[in-house]
Amino acid sequence: MPIIEVNGLRKTYGAREVLHGIDLTVDEGEIVGILGPNGAGKTTAVECIGGLRTPDAGAIRVGGIDPASNDPRLRQILGMQLQQCRLPAKITTAEAIDLFAAFYPDPRPTDELLERFGLTSQRDQRFEKLSGGQQQRLSVALALVGRPEVAILDELTTGLDPAARRDIWTYLEHLAAEGTTILLVTHSMEEAQHLCDRIYIIDAGRVVSQGTPDELAAAAGGQSISFLPSSPVPLDDLLSLPGVTDVRQDRDRIVVEGDAAAAQNVLAALTTRGVTAGQLRVTGPTLDDAYLRVTEED
Repeated sequence: MPIIEVNGLRKTYGAREVLHGIDLTVDEGEIVGILGPNGAGKTTAVECIGGLRTPDAGAIRVGGIDPASNDPRLRQILGMQLQQCRLPAKITTAEAIDLFAAFYPDPRPTDELLERFGLTSQRDQRFEKLSGGQQQRLSVALALVGRPEVAILDELTTGLDPAARRDIWTYLEHLAAEGTTILLVTHSMEEAQHLCDRIYIIDAGRVVSQGTPDELAAAAGGQSISFLPSSPVPLDDLLSLPGVTDVRQDRDRIVVEGDAAAAQNVLAALTTRGVTAGQLRVTGPTLDDAYLRVTEED
């Protein structure tokens, strides 16, 4: 069942329409990603979903609640982490978590969050003294302190080192397995591929593609085959093979582009000619390819 439903979402700033009728749904327990170029309208969309901005048109429901209604129940089921964390300069890490915990009937323990997000040694450190990555981790902790049914996370791992990023990914997967619904705005294709059940790609205020990471990648095109031939091979012979769309020489390697059947046809042709394909690499389309294809087309 969808816990987030967005239909025909529009938002205008002055004479500029930023969102042109966005539709999306997120089911309970899903991790859904929103990808798109800078200025595409991603943050505006999630701020409308989170009740921080009022849409000009369209309908939004989060757990059956209209975010624009100022219904206090929304804050009990929804946690948000925005791109930039701004807290009083003198507040300590533990004090910030304690403050936010006071807003909820059954918050996560402060010590648990400090340990989970690697902030135990910064417990008594003032916000102004935290590094950018530490501030970011604190921001995510504050979004999750109330045990929300829905978490909206905007660029949650920006500025984090690989180990901290992986730790947060593992924690989010754990939360999703327990039933927490997560709407994730990210520029990281690796993050989206690793975490998301489904993805919406937004460009110029419109949804230009959607699907699972694998579905989006598969729609991006075929395969790339590269190898070191044991003896010279005429490139035109390979280009004439079924499924092959392009062949080029890259220093000592031959690179062949084509559909799913191309790799098998190339290897069969090489075998017939008695040519060995050394250091063979076969790579399929990626989420990066899908993203670039749909945003460039748009």
